[in-house]
Amino acid sequence: MKDLIATYYFRTKDGVDASYAANAIREEQTTGTWTSLSTVNDKTAYVHDLDGSVEDLVELPDGGYLTRICFPHEIFEKGNIPQYLSVIAGNLFGLGKLEAVRLLDIDLPEKLCGCGPKFGIEGVRKIVGTEVSCRPHIGTIIKLKVGLNPKDTAQVAYEAALGGLDLIKDDETLTNQTFCPLFERLEAVMDALDRAKDETGKQVLYAVNVTTGGDRIVELAHKAVSAGANMLIVDVLTAGFSAIQALAEDPAINVPIHVHRTMHGALTRNPHHGIAMRPIAKLVRSAGGDQLHTGSVSGKMGSKAGEVLADNIEITKPLSYLKPIFPVSSGGLHPGKVAAEISKLGTDIILQAGGGIHGHPDGTTAGTRAMLQAVEAAVLGIPAREYSLSHPELAAALAKWGDK
Repeated sequence: MKDLIATYYFRTKDGVDASYAANAIREEQTTGTWTSLSTVNDKTAYVHDLDGSVEDLVELPDGGYLTRICFPHEIFEKGNIPQYLSVIAGNLFGLGKLEAVRLLDIDLPEKLCGCGPKFGIEGVRKIVGTEVSCRPHIGTIIKLKVGLNPKDTAQVAYEAALGGLDLIKDDETLTNQTFCPLFERLEAVMDALDRAKDETGKQVLYAVNVTTGGDRIVELAHKAVSAGANMLIVDVLTAGFSAIQALAEDPAINVPIHVHRTMHGALTRNPHHGIAMRPIAKLVRSAGGDQLHTGSVSGKMGSKAGEVLADNIEITKPLSYLKPIFPVSSGGLHPGKVAAEISKLGTDIILQAGGGIHGHPDGTTAGTRAMLQAVEAAVLGIPAREYSLSHPELAAALAKWGDK
C-alpha cells in the first residue's frame, strides 16, 4: 500500500542543522519524543516500522529548506481526516528548533481517500443545464451578508435568478440567526427561485448554510433537503473536514456541497509558516466537497495566479475514483475582472460576485446580466469594452468599476 508523502518548507533557528530539523519533524509526528524511553527496547523494536523517512532535503535561495517526509500508511486511521491532520500538521508547528514551517502539499494514497464528491463539476453542470458546459458558472452571494430578513433575502435571490446566473449562496456568517431563520429563509428563497424558473426556464441552485456543531449538522442538513434545499454550504475550517465527510457519505443528502474556506488566511497567508491551500483543497475533495473557494487572480484577497491555478489543477485532474471539484473564484470580482479570471484559470470555474452584482447601478438583475455578458465576451475572445457597446448592462458595470 502506498504511503503518504507530505511536503514542507521550513527555516531553522541559528545554529540548527537542516537535516536535524527535518528529522525532528519526522520524529515528532511519528514515533519520536524528547528523551529516551523505557518502553523502547529490543522487545518493542517493531515500533520503528512507523518511523517514516525524510525523502529529500533541498536548500532554497531564501535560506529556507524544502523537504518531503514519507509517513507510513499504517500510522493513519483510514477515513479519519482529523487524525490525518494530527500527523501531517500537528505539533511540528511549535518545534523550538524551527523558526518557521509550512505544510505545502500532500500526496494522499488512494486507500486513505474518502468518498469524494457526489457530483463534482460534471454533476453540477448537469443540474444547472448542459448548455452552460462551455463557460464558467456564475454565482452570487446574498448581500448584505447578514441583516436581511427572509422576505428581502428571497427578493435578492429572485432578482439575481432573473438575470440568468447558476448559483446563489448564503454568505459564510449567515446560518440560523433570529433575524433570518434558516427554514423560513429557505422556503422563501426556493419559492422565489421557482417563480424565476417559470419566467426564465432555468434551474438555479441555492446553497443554504448548514454550518453548525458536529452533533447537529447531519440532522440539520436532512431537514434542509427535506424542506427543498438543492444545495448546501459548509464552512469547512470552522466546522471541520468531518462535517463535509458526514454529509457526503449520507445517501439521503443527495445535493451538491458548496465548501467555503473562511478563516483560511490564519493558516495560508504567511508564506513561510502554517498550511498552504493545496493540502486543504485535496482534503476537501477527499471528504466529498463538490465546490470549493480556492481564490481569484484579480480580486480583493491577494492570491497569486500561479498558486491558484496549480491548486485548481490538483483538484480537477483525474484521480482514481474522486470526481473533480468545481473551483470557486470569489472576493471583489465584478464584470471588469472576468476576462482576467478566465484567461488565467480557464472555464471550469465558478465566478462568484457579491458586490460586483448587487452594486450594479441598475440593480441586481442588471448586475447578473453584466457578469454573464462579460463571460460571453471573454469566451468569444472579444474585449469587454468592445462587447459593452451592444450590451448596456456590461457598459454600466464597466463605467462604474472599470475593466481591471
